Amino acid sequence: MTTPPPAKGKAPPPNLWIDLGPLAVFLLTYWLANVWVATLAFMVATLSALIWSKLRHGSVSALLMFSGVMVLFFGGMTILLHDETFIKMKPTLYYAMIAGILFFGTLTKKPTLEKVMAHAYPELSQAGWHKLTRNFAWFFVGMAILNELVWRNSSTGFWLGYKLWGALPLTLLFGAANIPMILRHSPPEDATPQD
Repeated sequence: MTTPPPAKGKAPPPNLWIDLGPLAVFLLTYWLANVWVATLAFMVATLSALIWSKLRHGSVSALLMFSGVMVLFFGGMTILLHDETFIKMKPTLYYAMIAGILFFGTLTKKPTLEKVMAHAYPELSQAGWHKLTRNFAWFFVGMAILNELVWRNSSTGFWLGYKLWGALPLTLLFGAANIPMILRHSPPEDATPQD
């Protein structure tokens, strides 16, 4: 069974393997080899995820494309200059740029998070999208600061452990913490439209 390509202008549905697969490859390869081999494997896995998304869904989500370009650039710099600082800085810059995009959307009254997550919450009101966008913008500011603190004050191995056992659970917990707000700003399923 194949998934039909998304309608024009609509982001492909999220796929946990496409989003987290490259990170899993990076972590596993690091623990089996070293940061240089892991970075190269991360780049190959990310490029594969981009190609798979294009072939499978007919398009690549803006978030996956943005992340992919950053992985390829910072991974390339890491290998080229033989300096793991670049791959460690990548999450900080990624989080900061995403936060900036989300804050811009909030300020311009165009919740940018809606463009990448509308398929997940199709009934969320504009007030709900505004609050969710604002909440995630602040969350990503916090994640950027946290990544800086961790990579600058610990070993590469600890930083990678934090990525798996710290950053990922924090993101899932933060998403879950927003569910009550999402429910408050979504109409009940049995609500009938008013004339």
